[in-house]
Amino acid sequence: MLAAAGLAGATAVLVGVRDDLGLASVVLIYLVIVVAVAVAGGVWPALGAALASDLLVNFFFVAPFHTFTVESRDNLITVMVYVAVAVTVSLAVNLAARQRAAAARHGVEAALLARITAAPLGEGSLGALLEHIRDTFAMTSASLIEDGRLVAAAGTPEPDGQPLTIAAGDGVDLVLRGPPVFAPDQRFLARLAAAAARTLQAERLAEQATRARELAEVDRLRAALLTAVGHDLRTPLAGSKAAVTSLRDPELALPQAAREELLATIEESTDQMAALVENLLAMSRLQAGALSVAARPVALDEVVSTAVLHTPDVSVQVPDDLPLAYADPGLLERVVANLVANARRAGPPVLVTGSHTDQLLHLQVVDHGPGVPDADKERMFAPFQRLDDRSSDAGLGLGLAIVRGFTEAMGGKVTASDTPGGGLTMTVTLPAAP
Repeated sequence: MLAAAGLAGATAVLVGVRDDLGLASVVLIYLVIVVAVAVAGGVWPALGAALASDLLVNFFFVAPFHTFTVESRDNLITVMVYVAVAVTVSLAVNLAARQRAAAARHGVEAALLARITAAPLGEGSLGALLEHIRDTFAMTSASLIEDGRLVAAAGTPEPDGQPLTIAAGDGVDLVLRGPPVFAPDQRFLARLAAAAARTLQAERLAEQATRARELAEVDRLRAALLTAVGHDLRTPLAGSKAAVTSLRDPELALPQAAREELLATIEESTDQMAALVENLLAMSRLQAGALSVAARPVALDEVVSTAVLHTPDVSVQVPDDLPLAYADPGLLERVVANLVANARRAGPPVLVTGSHTDQLLHLQVVDHGPGVPDADKERMFAPFQRLDDRSSDAGLGLGLAIVRGFTEAMGGKVTASDTPGGGLTMTVTLPAAP
């Protein structure tokens, strides 16, 4: 259309002024039209426009007019040079357009590959890659098929569309539905199909590594549990067994004070085993995600008083006019009891204080024991972690792990810091009741 309209329009205008223009000026004007056709339509329309313009120049602007006979040698040379220049320019413009298109294509390919490479590998990486492919090539759907089974997909496939299948290797195919693609696109899609297959393999390796880490963690916890339970159950069981055996021996005449001491031993051993089982059950609920939290407005002073009841060497300084905390009273009582028990093992006396800032309430359990090095302040919250394994009453090492799990389940946090003058201060921060 550009060639026909341009050549016809130029001829109509130039015929009227051909007596005022030289042949060189006329052919240059026609050359401009040929170049425009080459830019718009490529080399073959440009060559057709060059041939047609040569015939028009010869017919209308080379004497004798309205014939294809060339009377002057100079005019013949001008027409021949014009045709050569028009063909050369058409080829040059077409080559530049191709190079420009190739550069743009390479830029898009490089940008897409860069996005694929820079994206972190994780859950959904393969789906995101297929969505990039689908969006880049304006496809309705992009799917990854492995041995006839759909692995991942993006978009909505059209059942009537003709699929384009690209082999990705090892029984994996990239299947696209949408408009047809050109040969350069197919070569690039082959690279993207290989990248999709590698992403699928990487996701599976990452999943296997995650399962391996989980199994290793389970094995570590199981071994620690068996070791800890075997150690911590032995002492109360042995004490209870010895006390019961002594009380039941008919030949052993025990004074009343001795009998009361043995009964106290049985009670203490039973309490230790009950606490051990309770901690194990609490930790199992935390790890299974089955912990039930019934948060409501509660008074910190009431919870602390209940938690430290009958516990010696504990001083409580929790004001009764503090705002209400939003927490589960049962879980919070366990948190306070475990922190106090941990502080008493470090060495009495133990101080429990309460305060509030803005919409947060802070509960501090302070001891003046040997303290904990900064490097161990985070490690001591791990399950079955006892920083002083030499202590025979250190327990399973679940107390602080339960404290953190319960506190975080209530929407709070627990932190450890040094007590001024020596010791450890555990701070539980909870939201205020709305």
